[in-house]
Amino acid sequence: MFKDMFKKVTIEIQAAEAHKETANVPEGLWRKCNKCGKPIISEDVKNNYYICPKCKGYFRMHAYRRVEMITDINSFEEWKIGEDVSNPLNFSGYEKKLVAVKERTKLSEAIIVGKASIEEQPVVLGICDARFFMGSMGEIVGERIAGAVERATKEKLPVIIFACSGGARMQEGIVSLMQMAKTSAALKRHSDAGLLYISVLTDPTTGGVTASFAMLGDIILAEPKALIGFAGPRVIEQTIGQKLPEGFQSSEFLLEHGFIDSVVKREELRAELAKLLRMHKPQDKPMGIIPEEKAPISTKGKNIGIEPWDRVKLSRKSDRLTALDYIGALFEDFTEFHGDRVFRDDGALIGGVALFNGMPVTVLAQQKGKSTKENIKRNFGMPYPEGYRKALRLMKQAEKFGRPIICLVDTPGAFCGIEAEERGQGEAIARNLFEMSGIKVPILSIVIGEGGSGGALALAVADEVWMLENAIYSILSPEGFASILWKDSKKANEAAKVMRITAADLMKLGIIDRIIDEEQPANKEQLEKLAMAIRHYIGEFLACYMNYDTEMLINKRYDRFRRM
Repeated sequence: MFKDMFKKVTIEIQAAEAHKETANVPEGLWRKCNKCGKPIISEDVKNNYYICPKCKGYFRMHAYRRVEMITDINSFEEWKIGEDVSNPLNFSGYEKKLVAVKERTKLSEAIIVGKASIEEQPVVLGICDARFFMGSMGEIVGERIAGAVERATKEKLPVIIFACSGGARMQEGIVSLMQMAKTSAALKRHSDAGLLYISVLTDPTTGGVTASFAMLGDIILAEPKALIGFAGPRVIEQTIGQKLPEGFQSSEFLLEHGFIDSVVKREELRAELAKLLRMHKPQDKPMGIIPEEKAPISTKGKNIGIEPWDRVKLSRKSDRLTALDYIGALFEDFTEFHGDRVFRDDGALIGGVALFNGMPVTVLAQQKGKSTKENIKRNFGMPYPEGYRKALRLMKQAEKFGRPIICLVDTPGAFCGIEAEERGQGEAIARNLFEMSGIKVPILSIVIGEGGSGGALALAVADEVWMLENAIYSILSPEGFASILWKDSKKANEAAKVMRITAADLMKLGIIDRIIDEEQPANKEQLEKLAMAIRHYIGEFLACYMNYDTEMLINKRYDRFRRM
């Protein structure tokens, strides 16, 4: 009993001391986190990118605070577009509410637009502010976005828009709906001019904004745990009575399901945007290495006595270098993009943008795992249809920005399960073959391990195809070949001989253009030496093919496959 009384008195004394310490705190110094409910010091939040220091939850940011956070000091020049009050439906009481919101927020509308620089790179910005009618899109919001994008197109500038919205503005009815079409049309013209648009999704991004400008970026980024969806949880529940599972419309959910490229922490966003802007600067001329004399093309390889089946086993070795090993050794600043924008992201197919000796390139690669856990994540290097659709999306993006494409091929074959068939595996591969034949930038494909069937060919309709000496490239696996022709998969050894699947065989057949020697099998110890040779060869390739005009490039690629 005495212990309980002592504990009670102690608690009361501590509470009194805490009250005494905070009694003279100036108003506004403390605030309550809307995520965890705990009291936090406002200055700590401001200095921490408006992130709760206790639960790491994100506060919604005022538009001008966002400007301060991502742009160079004093670089933002606000554009006055669509300043007049808009009440197209003569909605009762709407104008009065607009006046009140303007007075409270000191904003003239739910978005600010203008020109700024990020690490000295010019860009047109649009930043939504949720304090103004929950960032909803009405006529003036649409006018500001369209006007800013049109000016960006005229001045040949990239656009970055930070979306934060509850959707269309109900008080403006059908006129609000039309802003979806207007902003999308303006962005189409900007895209047709070959200019970059980055969309950054913040909490919340819903409704008509999601179904228009927010999801049309060449690159779509999102802040962690942002609510993103066409119909918000409340609308879904009230309309069809269905309660959504937790995290269903989060940034992370969209990344997993292939709708955005990356989730970027707020404190890393400025640096990420600056990097992406640098990688999309117009290139005046090719920047690949131009060697003094062309390196000789190997036609046999260093180790010509190895049997075909032994090559098969070497191509599949668990310690063989994978695509990510080569990407790290060959390129700088590789930034991975995710998703096919239709169904999900496929871990077996990696894609993104990188620098090769300062020149932006698009890199596509089939990735195997090095452990059971990694192989499950990567589906043993066997892409689903969504993997090939992601690859095609990034190829078309490379074409738009004039970036050469470098593909690293390493797959036993496209995944052949029920899900792949349901989602159109054959169509996805066929579409890649169809489109790659006419892509207007150089394409180089390198078979680094297994080149299995159509699953490999979907990344190998290229201007040149190279193989590592111990790689293989075949119509299907030797085991599958033996099973079909001889009804005995145990004859895989014999099948490997007759299939002509080695680099030397395929060079003689005119299927490939270069063999990259492996004096020793390609493992971690050989990476630096192999990468040095491959870098040199890629430099030669770029120096040559980046000088072709579009018609010559496409015709040469067509003729390459036409004579096979």
